[in-house]
This record gives sequence, C-alpha cells and structure tokens, in this order.
Amino acid sequence: MPKVMRSGLLAIGVLAALVGAAQGVPVQAEPGPAGHLDPRLPVAERVEDLLGRMSLDDKLGQMTQPERRYITPEEVTRYRIGSVLSGGGSAPTPNTPERWADMYDTFQRAALAGPLRVPLLYGVDAVHGHNTVVGATIFPHNIGLGATRSPALVREIGAATAREMAGTGMDWNFAPCVCVARDDRWGRTYESFGEVPELPAKMTTIIDGLQGDDLGGATSVLATAKHFVGDGGTADGDDRGDAKISEAELREVHLPPFRAAVERGVGSVMVSYSSWNGLKMHQNRYLITDVLKGELGFTGFVVSDYNGIDEIDGRPGFTRDEVAAAVNAGIDMVMVPIEWRRFIDYLREAVRDGDVPMSRIDDANRRILAKKVELGLFERPMADRAYLETVGGAEHRELARRAVARSQVLLKNDGVLPLDAEDKIFVAGGAAHDIGVQSGGWTITWQGEPGPITPGTTILEGIRGAAAAVDYDADGGGVDDSYDAAIAVVGEKPYAEHHGDLTGDMGLDAGDLKTIERLREAGVPVVVVLVSGRPLDIADELPGWDALLAAWLPGTEGAGVADVLFGEAEPTGRLPVTWMRDSAQQPINRGDGKTPLFPFGYGLTYG
Repeated sequence: MPKVMRSGLLAIGVLAALVGAAQGVPVQAEPGPAGHLDPRLPVAERVEDLLGRMSLDDKLGQMTQPERRYITPEEVTRYRIGSVLSGGGSAPTPNTPERWADMYDTFQRAALAGPLRVPLLYGVDAVHGHNTVVGATIFPHNIGLGATRSPALVREIGAATAREMAGTGMDWNFAPCVCVARDDRWGRTYESFGEVPELPAKMTTIIDGLQGDDLGGATSVLATAKHFVGDGGTADGDDRGDAKISEAELREVHLPPFRAAVERGVGSVMVSYSSWNGLKMHQNRYLITDVLKGELGFTGFVVSDYNGIDEIDGRPGFTRDEVAAAVNAGIDMVMVPIEWRRFIDYLREAVRDGDVPMSRIDDANRRILAKKVELGLFERPMADRAYLETVGGAEHRELARRAVARSQVLLKNDGVLPLDAEDKIFVAGGAAHDIGVQSGGWTITWQGEPGPITPGTTILEGIRGAAAAVDYDADGGGVDDSYDAAIAVVGEKPYAEHHGDLTGDMGLDAGDLKTIERLREAGVPVVVVLVSGRPLDIADELPGWDALLAAWLPGTEGAGVADVLFGEAEPTGRLPVTWMRDSAQQPINRGDGKTPLFPFGYGLTYG
C-alpha cells in the first residue's frame, strides 16, 4: 500500500476516534502504526496486530450481525459492526443491481470510518443464484442440481453466482446448504442436493466456484456450509425440530458433507435451528467446538442462524444466559437482526462477569478477521461495479438453461417423448407461464410468490420457442383431439423454510388434477411436467399419464425444460431422492426396505 495512502488511512482513523469519543464509545487513544493494513504481512500477523489494537467494544462489534433494515450507517461506525445482512426478501428500493451496490458501499464506508478501518462482511442468501436481486440469473434449486450428478456444473454455477454478487458488492453467501434431506415433508427438501450423504458431499464443489482458487480473487465470495448439523433428519420433517438419532447415524449420514466442505476450505459454517436429541444446536458445544472445530479442523468462523439464539430456551427473545451459551458453544458471529444492541450489552456483561472468557472472544475475532484479510477486503472494500454487467447476463442464463436441462428426470414415457417441433401442442397448467412458481421460494422474496417477479423465460415460452404450433389455456379450456400432444405443467406453489413443512396430504391440488383430467378427456397423449421442490404423491394418477417429467424448481430459464421435451437435450437426470408410493411411506430413503414408486437414482432416457 503506498505510503501516502496509509498516512491518509491513519488520519481518517484519528478523526473517527475523536468522533467516537464524543459519542461516549470506548476507543483506543492512539492506534499507532497500522500493521493490519499492510498487505505485505502474513494473514496471521495482520490479525494479531489488529487484535492488539482493539478494545472490548471493537471485538463485540465484530461478532454482531444486524439486518440492514434495523441499523443505520452511523450505527455501523459507532458500534464497530462486523457484518450486516439482508434477510430473505430484504432489498433496497428500487431493487436493481446498481442500487444494491450503492447500499453496500454506503455500509462499507461507514465501517471504514471506524478508527481501525475494519471492513464489514455483507451476507445474503444467494442460494440459487443472486436470488434476491431483480434481474439476476436464477438457477435450479439444489434438489435439481443433485439430479444432474455433475459436480463440475455445480462449480460453474457457484462461480457465476459469485460474479453476480461481486458486482453488487456482496461478499458473503449463506450457501450452500449441504443438508441430507431424509423426510420429504420437510419444507427445505429442495435446498438439499439429495438424501444420501455422498451426493451433497460431491456437490460441495459449489464452494470452489464461490470462493475461487484464491479466496482473495476479484470475484471471490465467502461460502457458508449450512445448517450444522442434522437439520434434514428431524422427526416428521419438522423444520426446527429434533433429530432423534444416534451419534453413529449423525456421523454416518449428516456429518460427511460438512467434512467435505471443510476440506474444500469453506469460510463459514451456519448452525441449524434444530436440536439433536433435545439439545438445541445453537448451544451444542460438543458438536460445534469439539467436532467441527476440533475433529474436522474447521478454521473459519461459525455464524448463528437468523435469531437462532432466541430459541435455545424455547421462549421468545433471547436472554443473557442464551448469549453466553451460544458464544461458549463456539458461535463466533451472531445473527441478531433487530435486537443487536441488546446482544452487545449482554455479551459485554457476560465477559466482564467472567461467564464468557476473553479467550473465546479473541478466538472468534481471529476467525472473523482472518477471513476479511484473506478476502482482500482491507485492500478492495468497495463493490466492483465492473461485474454489474454479469447480473442476469446472457452467458449466465445460458449456463442456467443447460443446468435446467440436465436436472430434468424422466420418470415415465409411453413413447410420446421427445415431441416433434412440427407437432401441434396444447399447454395447460398454472405453472406453465409463471416465473415465480417455477423458481420457488428464496426468489426475490423469502417465501417466493407467483407471478412475473423477475425477468426470465417461462416453461410455456420455452415450448413456444421449440414448436411451430402451440396453444395455451391455464385450465385446459379449448383442448380437443386435433392436437398431437398436451402438456400439463403443474405442481407446488412457492414456499420456503418452516412455512413449507407438510403434515398431511402431499398430492397435487384439485385444480391441477382437474386440468389434467380435462386434457385426458380430449383423447390426446398427456405429458405431465411436475414443478415441485420434492416428490409428490401421484401414484394413483400416474397410470393415466403418458409421460411424467420431474422439472423440480428450474428457476428463470424455462427453455431448459423445453429442450428436454423436444429432444434438444437428452434426459440424463437421476432422482436425488426416493419417490414415495404414497405419503404414508414418509420418511422413505434408499436402503430402508420400503418399496418406492421410483427408487433413488432412477431416470429414463430417450436412447
């Protein structure tokens, strides 16, 4: 760093210190030579230099992550905040890539105005592309990517997501979810790559794509393996429930993907809301500190889930005891979106009373600060707007279309597929012409919603681009025997965690079934394209369908579905989960002795 620039940084630091003192915030009287700002020094040396300059309040701020709507830039400076996040659907107005970059830079300038010039990390749930940004490329959800069986493709998707994030300044992704989904009633099933540990473990290549070969690369973003551990194994698929399983099963089924993520150098790990045999993960020192950090050798930092510490004692809100329990368990950064000031006060009291040792605070800060140094945030803290043009760009959308095609799983085909481009096609179903439905949850908003919520190509538009003659009616009105085939695009409405849990029926809704029946009554071959985040109960209806294609939640590039329907791409997807014969079989998984409708790994081809 040039001498003049470093002198300027010190001057800014002294000015900020004076401002902080006037506001009654404890600061260092004289920071001295800023060794932590020297990129020539080793990471560990820079971190130790910085730790030696930090007050307790500096350190507590680094461990605190508020939500953007509940903190101002001035408060970021005053409280030395280490990270800010956008919760699901939390976006600037207007929701454009440029406005995201402006917002990021505003918060980052506030962090750099502190006396020690420590940059912040900005975290987002970019779980299938940069999915909260209108206009970004939305890739298939993980269940579809698991069906591709392609770690190389998933790595490409991680790199593309990182480029789009870099343009908007976002430097921390709360992804990938490496859970092993063992019960399809779980509302996060689609966030899993599959039901057996080796499949999510293989797909940790997305971490390589996100972080890059060098964590300090121009488009590197910090990846997060979540949710540690056992969230996919809770009883009855309860999203925040209890995994009532032995340690042997926990280690055999749920731990391997985290081991793979750690081996790939994942920068952070997020703790699960769920419990293991009655003990909330947010206070499980054995699993977080002894197993993750000790046994697996994880050197990054551990972050809580959104308000995750609130649930330790089973009552609303968090207490001082819960704060101490979470930090002592090994959580380094705490996601406290609203009550972040109270968190800081409680943690300060716990340290001063000896309930949380200073060594634990220093360990957390070392881990957080090391990743900031490795990411190059001290040297390149602002959004790199050169990458704004990649957001929703043609190259990324073509990659997404290719991923969609490879994720399709052909489950039944009585000779009707592939369709011919010269065929006269009728299309029906509420999911046929709806970007929001085909993208699912975690798209623009937290739970997702139907409608034209972001630019893209619907499945109907993809079919129209592939065939010469296509008619459409959502309910199937107007179909007759003059058509060569009818395509019903049906399935689930958007949902995300917690709200997506199912406790009863797992079948298609009455409207979808009526639409399909109307097509059947016309006497033409019926192809059902199922848009869903998990297997649905369709065994009773399946004999009346000529073909069934599991499209999962493909995202914005619906033309990839049409590519398979019309033979431009071979159906090569394989089931990443076992397809139940009926919902009463749940949970059902490979090797459990139950007879499924379609086994794990099943998938037809045209060959």
